[in-house]
Amino acid sequence: MFKYIGKRLLYMLLSLILIITATFFLMKAAPGGPFQKEKDLPPEIEAALNAHYGLDQPIYKQYFDYLVSVAKWELGPSFKYKAKTVNEIINEGFPVSFFLGLEAIFLALAFGVFLGIIAALYHNKWQDYTAMIIAVLGISVPSFIFATVLQYFLAIKLGLFPIARWESIQHTVLPALALASTPMAFIARLTRSSMLEVLSNDYIKTAKAKGLSQGVITVRHTIRNALLPVVSYMGPLTAGILTGSFVIEKIFAIPGLGDAFVTSITNRDYTVIMGVTVFYSILLLISILLVDILYGLIDPRIKLSGGKKGA
Repeated sequence: MFKYIGKRLLYMLLSLILIITATFFLMKAAPGGPFQKEKDLPPEIEAALNAHYGLDQPIYKQYFDYLVSVAKWELGPSFKYKAKTVNEIINEGFPVSFFLGLEAIFLALAFGVFLGIIAALYHNKWQDYTAMIIAVLGISVPSFIFATVLQYFLAIKLGLFPIARWESIQHTVLPALALASTPMAFIARLTRSSMLEVLSNDYIKTAKAKGLSQGVITVRHTIRNALLPVVSYMGPLTAGILTGSFVIEKIFAIPGLGDAFVTSITNRDYTVIMGVTVFYSILLLISILLVDILYGLIDPRIKLSGGKKGA
């Protein structure tokens, strides 16, 4: 296991360097600069600002300086947020996105797995059709459209929840539902297809022949194996949700990491864009590693080296 984890950490480091490199040069290739949106900014002051932040240095020097700063986890100052560094913006925005993301993941898993199990157990019956209609709607309707529908009916018309802001637990319900809609639909379809495959195996037929009830067969013999595809999906999903949905946070005026990222794009705040991208990439790589390890724990037949033990 330790050899496998060490090898994966090396691959993660190489992947992270490639991501940092691509992000850095894409930002440098983008037209304009962080101070060019200021219409009344004299050229002398713009040149002084570029010199202060090292933007007048050769591109190769800026690149190596940025690699060193990332290695020290000093992501630099923001060009637009006064007296704030990128580290401070991440430290302020990530806890909000993290809490909202955990709530959305819980909702997506709970409802997605439930719908998938019901659809598989009642295959080709009205329960199956109803669950799959909900899943198709969840995949087809973009989360930002679903968010506005929730705001209109549950907040404006019925007044059950606040329409926006981030002040209490009630303010988290609508954005969490909007965030969970698409992953819930994917999880439901994954669970259904995997459950149907597992239910067709010989050991399930043997368990039924022994007289075991459907509940015992589902809990003891089916769900654990059927959830393996869901576990694979949870890696990138967790990283994406925990760092915040850019559009959802903007719609609900939530001061999370996604909102800061969108604002940094419109402001051409390069350091924030690159810093959030690097932070997201680290979370994604760690999540994938944890999923691989969890995969082996759920199914002992799977070795961490990638092979399977012989039957």
